[in-house]
Amino acid sequence: MDSKQEAIERIIDRALAHRIMQGLSVNGSGKQAANASGIQAQTETLTIPVGISNRHVHLSRTDMDTLFGPGAVLRRKKAMKQPGQFAAEETVTIKGPKGVLNKVRVLGPLRPETQVEISIADGFVLGIKPPLRMSGQLEDTPGIEIIGPHGCVHTTQGVIAAMRHIHMPLETAAQFGFGNGDVVDVEVGGDRGGVLRQVAIRATGDSVTEMHVDVEEANAFSLQNDDLVRICGY
Repeated sequence: MDSKQEAIERIIDRALAHRIMQGLSVNGSGKQAANASGIQAQTETLTIPVGISNRHVHLSRTDMDTLFGPGAVLRRKKAMKQPGQFAAEETVTIKGPKGVLNKVRVLGPLRPETQVEISIADGFVLGIKPPLRMSGQLEDTPGIEIIGPHGCVHTTQGVIAAMRHIHMPLETAAQFGFGNGDVVDVEVGGDRGGVLRQVAIRATGDSVTEMHVDVEEANAFSLQNDDLVRICGY
């Protein structure tokens, strides 16, 4: 990708992040709008929109070359809420000792190390047991075979089930007395509501406030993208 295209994509990312930070609009299901920090304006408690993560793969430069050809670049399909992150057009097959999962989405940009994020149920299909980890914590994790259109990669580590967490700008975290790595409880409303415990705070300078859960957690609480939840314990 040339420098001009990279500059254009950075501008697009900043513009999308700015729109998100201006607030989530009310949709047809009657969800409430959030303010510029992603926080419900009508209450003093910290109320946060939800983002649901399906299985996906982050690739290193070396593995990208092997799977999609030397010098291949990820083609942007959809921007994610976190600045600079996007879902790519590219998909791969992941293969474990017992089974395979097809059309697993690759997320960009490329990373220093390849990481595969699956659910616990996906692990049953593949025949592996993914440990609960924060993104990037790959020590003592299982490996897997990743198959692309130009080749395959046998990783020795990198498969995890992502721990639920809340992305949060540093200024928002400071406002509510949170630090990066703190753990909170989160209350979910509705007919299948309850409390999610051990939710980690990921406070960085370029974050948009959003809680990430996987599809199994979302289904258990009948959550959908952009539903609002509330921090209830610290």
